[in-house]
Amino acid sequence: TAQFLDDDFMVLGNDGKLYGTSQNDDLFILKRDGSFEKICSPDISFGGGAGTDCAAGGRGMLMNGSRFWFLETIDYTSFLIEMDPRTGERRRISPDLPGRVDGFDKKGDTFYYTAMRGEGLQEVYRLQNGVEEKLTSFNEEYLASHSVCPVKYLPFTDKEGVRIDGWVIEPLDYDPEKSYPAILDVHGGPKGIYGTVYFHEMQFWANKGYFVFFCNPHGGSGRGDEFSDIFGEQYGVRDYNDIMEFTDHVLAAYPQIDKAKVGMTGGSYGGFMANWIVGHTDRFAAVASQRSIANYISKCLTTDIGYYHNLSALEASPWENFDQLWEHSPLKHACNAKTPTLFIQSDEDYRCWMGDAIQMFTALKMRGVPARMCLFHGENHELSRGGKPKNRLKRLEEITGWFDQWLR
Repeated sequence: TAQFLDDDFMVLGNDGKLYGTSQNDDLFILKRDGSFEKICSPDISFGGGAGTDCAAGGRGMLMNGSRFWFLETIDYTSFLIEMDPRTGERRRISPDLPGRVDGFDKKGDTFYYTAMRGEGLQEVYRLQNGVEEKLTSFNEEYLASHSVCPVKYLPFTDKEGVRIDGWVIEPLDYDPEKSYPAILDVHGGPKGIYGTVYFHEMQFWANKGYFVFFCNPHGGSGRGDEFSDIFGEQYGVRDYNDIMEFTDHVLAAYPQIDKAKVGMTGGSYGGFMANWIVGHTDRFAAVASQRSIANYISKCLTTDIGYYHNLSALEASPWENFDQLWEHSPLKHACNAKTPTLFIQSDEDYRCWMGDAIQMFTALKMRGVPARMCLFHGENHELSRGGKPKNRLKRLEEITGWFDQWLR
């Protein structure tokens, strides 16, 4: 990423030597003579915000003369930040409110941006003299006619002594005297995050009588490079341990959840974790694996994110470290699978190709494990967020039907 800075350029980038391609960016000045000067290494997450399936993006950075504005993810909330790019000094200018700021622009001293506040959907806001004002009400009619179940914060301390942020959505009309099924949802990335923002699929399941729970394990953004470090031999270990500890934490906090009726789903990196889970535990009654990763030997050399991303994440290559790539491939462990698994895949997904889902599906069928493959024609990696409406509805219908079959 480069922006004009007076007569020079301000450049975001990193050498990846400590944390690979997921390493947070440093700030540099690129002078017209071709020389670089590092300004600072702030170890922050530029852009982003808590994951949702209900938001449009927008401008995430703006340079005007010698001032730089950008979106930063802090823990599980995104904020508008102002920085002096010559010194690296920065300050938060959007209010300390839960949710996410998505895209922004500036006119004079006034900022305009889209944001999700509370448990609402995107609206347009104005920020003037430090005061945020909501300008639109596009989604109020929808929210007034649909039930939105509160998102309850349920953090815990993992076995490393690190705080892991987590949340639970109780089912609609929750009765503590009743028993309920539940769904664990794992985000993508792995440098994605979840938070308190409205998430349609989660709200849909809660309205159908499911507990829904989710967390931000090691590997996610918003808390610096050290927290996001799951590279090499930690991949699928440090993060998996957090997720399973969180599951235990939720089940202890909510004895109303039937432990025999807990499902799990996730997409992209969450799909990797879905495939990893079915090969490492049988405690989930059903899994829905979406746009997933199964075989790093082949995946690392085909993905549109670049071969170097996967090789960096696993600190291995098919020639020098074949065993390490295979060890961290869910397909290797598919021989242990017992969990009924649904695979959701798009045939134009070049980030996580359908070949991985097909390999995992076939492996489970060969082992006699109940499995179903649902392939969406003409869709890509963004099916759940930007796919054709009829296909987004069908996807949710397939996943919900799978959980209804095995968890009810």
